Order: sequence, then C-alpha cells, then structure tokens
Amino acid sequence: MKRLNVVACFIFSIFLLTSCDEIITATAPSSSQNASVGLDFTPQTVTFGSPNRFILVSVTDANGQPNYSVTHNGRLVIGSSALGMRFQSKAPLDQGFKITDVRRTGERDSTWEQPWGETKTIRDHHYAIEIDFESLSRSNYGYTLEFRVFNDGLGFRYKVPASVCGQSCKIVDELTEFTVPSEATAWWLKGDGYNRLEYIYQTSAVKDQASLVLTPYTLRQSNGIHVSIHEAALVDYASMTLRQQRDGNLKAELRPWSDGIAVKKSGAFSTPWRTIQISPSAAGLANSNLILNLNEPNVLGDVSWVKPSKYIGIWWAMHVGVNTWESGNRHGATTENAIRHIDFAEEHGFDGVLIEGWNVGWDGDWFANGDLFSFTESYPDFDIEKVTSYAAEKGVKIIGHHETSGNVSNYERQMEAAFDLYKRLGVTQVKTGYVADASDIKRIDDKGIPRYEWHDGQFMVRHHLKVVQEAAKRQISVNPHEPVKDTGLRRTYPNWITREGARGMEFNAWGTPPNPPEHIPVMAFTRMLAGPMDFTPGIFNLFPNGEDNENRPQTTLAKQLASFVILYSPLQMAADLIENYEARPQAFEFIKDVPVDWEQSIALGGEVGDFIVMARQERDSRNWYIGAASDEEAREISISMGFLEPETKYEATIYSDGEQADWKEKPYSMAINTAEIDNNQVINTRLAPGGGLAISLKPIDE
Repeated sequence: MKRLNVVACFIFSIFLLTSCDEIITATAPSSSQNASVGLDFTPQTVTFGSPNRFILVSVTDANGQPNYSVTHNGRLVIGSSALGMRFQSKAPLDQGFKITDVRRTGERDSTWEQPWGETKTIRDHHYAIEIDFESLSRSNYGYTLEFRVFNDGLGFRYKVPASVCGQSCKIVDELTEFTVPSEATAWWLKGDGYNRLEYIYQTSAVKDQASLVLTPYTLRQSNGIHVSIHEAALVDYASMTLRQQRDGNLKAELRPWSDGIAVKKSGAFSTPWRTIQISPSAAGLANSNLILNLNEPNVLGDVSWVKPSKYIGIWWAMHVGVNTWESGNRHGATTENAIRHIDFAEEHGFDGVLIEGWNVGWDGDWFANGDLFSFTESYPDFDIEKVTSYAAEKGVKIIGHHETSGNVSNYERQMEAAFDLYKRLGVTQVKTGYVADASDIKRIDDKGIPRYEWHDGQFMVRHHLKVVQEAAKRQISVNPHEPVKDTGLRRTYPNWITREGARGMEFNAWGTPPNPPEHIPVMAFTRMLAGPMDFTPGIFNLFPNGEDNENRPQTTLAKQLASFVILYSPLQMAADLIENYEARPQAFEFIKDVPVDWEQSIALGGEVGDFIVMARQERDSRNWYIGAASDEEAREISISMGFLEPETKYEATIYSDGEQADWKEKPYSMAINTAEIDNNQVINTRLAPGGGLAISLKPIDE
C-alpha cells in the first residue's frame, strides 16, 4: 500500500499527476481561508484521476467542510458538493473536519466472469483512494472516504469506524450532494409517489424537475456530457433519493423508517457506493459496467443451478380480463390451463411457465388483504403436485409465484416452508410481488404492533436480501416485483436473477396513460443502467382492449420483437396469450430464436428518449442479435456491422417496420427479409413512429 503525507507533498498544480504518487496531488490553499475554523488549520485539496486521466476528482476540507468535485476532460461534471452525515444523538460528520491522511489503496486492472449476464467477461480497471477526515474539536472522531475511479465514472462511500458509531447509532441525514448544471436536461421519476418506481419518465431542465427524484437519474449537459447518478451495493442501508435544495444542487435523501430514523447501525459500517457514471454519449452510459464492478464477488459458490431462461405464463390474460387471479369461473391458475401452457412451452422450446393465482388468498380485495395469503396451500382447481410432475415429464420448469401485497411479516412467517415446498416440487425460479403503496409495507414489530415502512427503506433492503439468501439455500432464483431498485447485487448473489422496478408492460393493458412510445428509449439509458428488468415484452395483439381503447402498447410489432434485445433480462417472458402467438407464427420465430444469456453487449448508438440501437452476442456462440427502437418520431438510422467477425459472412434475418407502419394506425405492418452481410457493411433502415427493428445474425459456414 502506498501512503501520501499531504502536509509534506504540497503541489500547486493539479496537472502534475505523476508527482509524489502517480495519481494523487495535494494542494494547500491560502491560509486566509482559515478564519472560520481556527488559525491552526491549513485547508487542503487532494486531486486524483481515472486510469485514462480523463476524469479528475478533487476533495477538499476548505473551511472545515469536506467537499468534492469532478471534471471530465477538463469540463466540470459535478461542482463543489458537500459530504458528511448526521446522527440522532452523536456529533455530526460535517463541519469542523480536516484531511489527515490520503492513501492509494490499489490499482486494479483485471477481468472477472459473470455466471450469466449481458457480458460474460467484465474488465475492472480503476484506481482506489482513501481519504481520512478527523474532527478539529474531538479526538479519535472521524471517518474515511473511499473512492474508486474508473474510465467511465466513479464510486465513493463512507467508512465509519466503531469509535464513532459505538454499539448503536442512528443516521438521520446523509449530506452527500451532487451539484450539476441547473439547465442540463434530466430524465427522472418522482421520488415520493404512491406507485413506487412505476411511473412514466419525465424530461425537463434540472431546475424544473420534481423536488425529490429517484435513481438511476440521468442528465445531459449542454456540452454533451451524459451523467447517471445512482448507488451500488445497497446492503443494510436505506435507498438514496435526490432532493433538489436549490437549482442544480441535489442532496442525498435516505428513505426513513416509520419512526423517522433513516438508517440504524452498530459498530463500524460502510455505506453503499454513491456512483457517478460519465460519458460523452448516451451509448457510453449503456456500455458501462461500473455498478457491477463496485459490488462484491459471488458469495454463493457454485451457481451452475442458476439458469437463464425464456418463459410464458398465466399472467397477461389476467391483465386484459380474460382470466382472474381469484378463484371462480374465470380462474386462470387451473390444472387444465397450466397443462395447456406446459404443452405450448414444450412445443415451442420455452424453458418455463409462470403460474400466478394458484395459492389461496386472492379472493376479495387481495391488494389490501395480504395477511390472508397462504404460500403453501393451493386452490381446489389447481393440483400443484400434478402440474409440477407433468411439467417435469415435458422438460419444462414451473416458475413459482409469491404475492405478498406488502404484508412482509405474513410472508416471512411462511417463507421457509414455501421455499421448501418449491424445492421438493422442483421449482427453481420464483417471482415475488409486493403490491402496496410506497409507504404501506406492513411489518409487526417486536411488541406485536403493526408498523408501515417504505418499499425501499432499510427494513425492506434487509428483507429482500433475506429472501434471496433463503432461496439460495434451496437453489432457487428470485425475481422480485415492486422491489428495491437494482444496485448490482446480482454479482454477489447470482440467484437474484432479475427484477421489475419500473413501469412494465401491464400498464399498457389498464394504465392510463399507457407507456408512451419513448418509454423504451428512455429506460435504456435510465432504469436499465441499474440492471436486468423483467419488463415482460412480446405482445402480439396490439389492441388487447379493442381498437378504440386508449390502453394498448404504443409500439409496432417490430418494436415488440426488438424489446427482447434492448431490455435485458436473463429471465425473459414472452408475455402474450398463446393464441396470439399462434396467429403470427413468422414473427413468433424471432422470440423463439432470441437467447437470454449473452457473451457481450454493445450499445451501438442512441439518444435518451429518442432511439436506441443495441447489439448482443449469444453466450458461447457466434450468433448476434440487434434491437432498435424509436420514440413517437419516424427516423432513418444507419447501423455499422463493424462489430462482427472479419472475413465472415452472416445470414441476417431482418424484422423491420413496413413502409406504412406506425404505432397508431398500422402497428402490424412488418417486413421480414433475409440478406447476406459482413462486417464491412452498413444497414440503413427506417424506424416508424413508435417503431423498431430486430435482426438475427448467424455465421454462414463455408
């Protein structure tokens, strides 16, 4: 480990990055700045860079207030921003602190392999720096800021020692700021809505956005720099939202417990990483692996039992009113209906069938009656033993379902028995659900009194990890809906295979308004930066409620196919009804063909909210797939095939919008063509309003 004495190594130019320590410089500003904290204090600034030197981070203790700023290629990205936190009954970690030590704790340039994922091999190239802050008025009272700086951004976190926290400490406020240009364009979700993360993204100047917004939070500065603010490795801590205090000044706001405390800790602890991804282009954000690199490696050992898969399910039929979750004449989860779906899955090569509504508890107002759910007792018209046995004979997996309606205490009482049942029946994947208003998660405290918590507070962060750990003991993978946002923990717990956490397909069936045409080109550069999403694409009946009904997918058929490539999930659903796939067999071929596990993924181009072009190579294969999607505007795009193997011919099957296609009037207009191409070619095509493009590319053996 290298150590830098910041008193002995004062340098007055941040450009001399090789002096004293290759990436660290320290500066002593004029002592005239010292009046507010005493004459014995000399302010200091520490500056360090990314491996390619494009990103520079400066940390200072001027006026006794820890601050940081970030530039990219000489242009300001994050202006001077405060650091620190406050406790309920302990001295705060903000004013009156000085830098006492700076350590370069490592340079890493290595690769690691995902057991599944959008990219098989990931490069982790960063510099790591630790900066100690100590109180000017209290001995042995301070904390460490740990930074990791990559070529595509940075992460930093607080490391608070036991000498500060003791046996118990209660954080009431985190003071971390992100100061950004107030006129920059931002894409955001409001942070205090009842419907959790499930809103349509809004676009505005930063200064005009909602006062509280969620992360990932993406903005584009006037100089073209794209930035995404988020967090990584959210473990035993509250989720971070962003509160705009004044124009362009965004402060971390932690989701509190029902008693108002933000985070409850004991002993030494570290916060999640606060992340800033930076790119000159929108595509660069989509190509970043920074969030994953800031998470710990796999702790589960052999995870060969975690299987990416495509599935169909008894799901969309309930959303469009064909079937019901509750028992009765239209009950969807019957033995007969399950067997019909299993037969279809076997015939068309799907790995699994999701069955929702099989268990007792759905009758009546199930949204509000989460205490009535049983996770081991099925309705009389669903024979779970027969269904799982029949599926096993056909080589199809049943995907289990646990809807809690936000009653977490009821679920936790039954969870181990429920997982034991699934283990015995050979169910290896489970979709969980937490339908409740954002602050209506029910828990029973240690005195037996009901308390209501936020969906993304520390209580639920702990709960979701507990679910994943209990499932892993039984070799079961978990797909939570209405979850805490993704922060890359799938690296540490690979059975956390996907999640929802955004406005999915179901809103097109009954949400008003439905998802707009720009929804996918926005999510590709916002929500999808966090990790996989179980969006449930593939709707072929684009007027599920009739042609005059507002609630419908605002896409063309080609865009539905493209979504399988653009919206990554290793557990990917073909969401429509069986009969709608049977009615369009040619288009259905792409869904049957497209894989869900990838060797590499490359965002080839796009602009947030306008369009996206994504290419992915099938895992352990030479096959490639491309998906492109547009907003409400028609546009011409050119796709260079330079990413393909040189001197190799590919057969391209191209599913493109028809000449007259548009999402409003002619969503089914689609052309299917084949062509022979190589890596020297460029594909020029038109995306219709609300349109898309899907391509499969397979090497021609010569």
